Amino acid sequence: MSALEIVQKYYTCFNQKNWEGMLALVDDSIVHEPNQGETRTGIELFNSFLELMDSSYEENLTDMTFFTEPSGTKIACQFTVNGIYKKGEEGLPEAHGQTYVLPACAFLEVNNGKITRVSTHYNLPLWMKLVS
Repeated sequence: MSALEIVQKYYTCFNQKNWEGMLALVDDSIVHEPNQGETRTGIELFNSFLELMDSSYEENLTDMTFFTEPSGTKIACQFTVNGIYKKGEEGLPEAHGQTYVLPACAFLEVNNGKITRVSTHYNLPLWMKLVS
């Protein structure tokens, strides 16, 4: 599988809520750079993040566009997040099933057939406005 196909499969797994499938595609020492907060390194911390996201948000990604660079190891993905805010998190608005549609993007790196970095970006003030 090419790096692009690996990333596309990763997002297919995301939309299917197939967390095990996602984890099978990432390297044990994955670097996860979230939009806000500390960088997470390692599959255990990444799995904890997925569990938190699953309990707090119901999300589906649409309008996905993928971009690669000449080496084929770095992939950018632009998408729309269609979500439901299920459970509030500290420092964020209270959750009561609010829906939101939010543009976002991610940058991923693939080495030796595994995703080694995921960096996700979106407009947090816009998201807060949408759920407030």
